[in-house]
Amino acid sequence: MRFTKMHGCGNDYVYVDCFRERVDDPRETARRVSDRHFGIGSDGLILIKPSKRADFAMAMYNADGSEGAMCGNGIRCLAKYVYDKGLTSRKQISVETRSGIKRLILTVKDQKVSEVQVDMGRPELTAAKIPVRSETERAQNVPVRIRGRDFLYTAVSMGNPHAVVQVKDAAGLDLARFGPEFECYRDFPDRINTEFVEILDPETIRMRVWERGSGETLACGTGACAAAVAAVENGWIRGRSVTVRLAGGELKICWDRQSGSVFMTGPAATVFEGEIKF
Repeated sequence: MRFTKMHGCGNDYVYVDCFRERVDDPRETARRVSDRHFGIGSDGLILIKPSKRADFAMAMYNADGSEGAMCGNGIRCLAKYVYDKGLTSRKQISVETRSGIKRLILTVKDQKVSEVQVDMGRPELTAAKIPVRSETERAQNVPVRIRGRDFLYTAVSMGNPHAVVQVKDAAGLDLARFGPEFECYRDFPDRINTEFVEILDPETIRMRVWERGSGETLACGTGACAAAVAAVENGWIRGRSVTVRLAGGELKICWDRQSGSVFMTGPAATVFEGEIKF
């Protein structure tokens, strides 16, 4: 199986072109290729497939083999792949995902994609649709006690569920202690991705993320969007645009007032290509 390893802000995935390759068991394949000691090493597997509804389709699997609905960093890299490989010559494309069709604008430098803007769609704030077990319509600033520490979370879906938590020192947080507990907390029937957010100034936040099925990752595109939405809803930032600083780089997030959509802009990079036998 031929593959390409790519990353967006350090959130890395193994990509397989299913126009040419066949993956019979994507869940097991994701587990094997993601292993950083015995496999290729990644946060998951992304399959690039034909679509009858869009230019391309994306199927995304986490490192533990579970299927995700959407991946913001992953879809930017998919856009780079299809353009750089000559599967399209268009600089505006559509991609079918489990959370709907996403529209992307590609920035090209020296005939290669360097940056991609993604229309991530409208955020979902209704608790039951995220899903989150809640006594109120929205799960905003919900108090929880995790391993002896009190937190407040705001739940947002950007195609997959997120719990956004404000902290004073994101870098100093023991994420390995709290992340797994949040992921499987009783409020979250489908498990959850958790973003721990530190407010740096009225237009900038720092974020660390614990992704369900993958653990801590260097970046999360849908998580950055969810964090920006929560920051606006809670009044943590000024306006509806924010720079999100992640361990692997920066993303620009804008929640458009007119359309209601969240737009994410960030880089995409190819790491290496290869072939693996199963």
